[in-house]
Amino acid sequence: MKVLPCLFIICFSFNAFAQKHTPLPHGSVYGVKPGTISLMDASKIEAFMGKRTRTSAIIRGKVLKVTQPKGGWFTLDAGNGKTIAAHFKNYDITIPTDLQGRIVIVEGVAEKQFIADDLQHMAGDTAAGKKQHKVNVDPKKRLTFEVTGLFVDK
Repeated sequence: MKVLPCLFIICFSFNAFAQKHTPLPHGSVYGVKPGTISLMDASKIEAFMGKRTRTSAIIRGKVLKVTQPKGGWFTLDAGNGKTIAAHFKNYDITIPTDLQGRIVIVEGVAEKQFIADDLQHMAGDTAAGKKQHKVNVDPKKRLTFEVTGLFVDK
């Protein structure tokens, strides 16, 4: 009589351990659901910004790598070998590492890196002065993106 309940427990425990991780479904939303009215490709965001240092945008791109799940830190492909470093504005959001390689739609604020030394020879030392300013922005990692919402597209 005790064999039957033990047999059921063993069968259900094997079934529980045999479950595989389900793939990330299309349509998952992290943070606020982004709109799609002014959606643009991630490769066009830098040209869209022009001379502005910050702008609100909704972009679509491929996640290259999830660097830190807690806080939602990841990198987006910006085309031509360029990348966009992105993170969530709200640190409480945790994104899955399975996001790597997926196409996402993100809404937030795009920002160009700004270094105060960069090409400002009038702001202190001259170009032939004591300090030579050798700090340059890496052209492949110029943009950062502060995300308010992410939508898994493909």
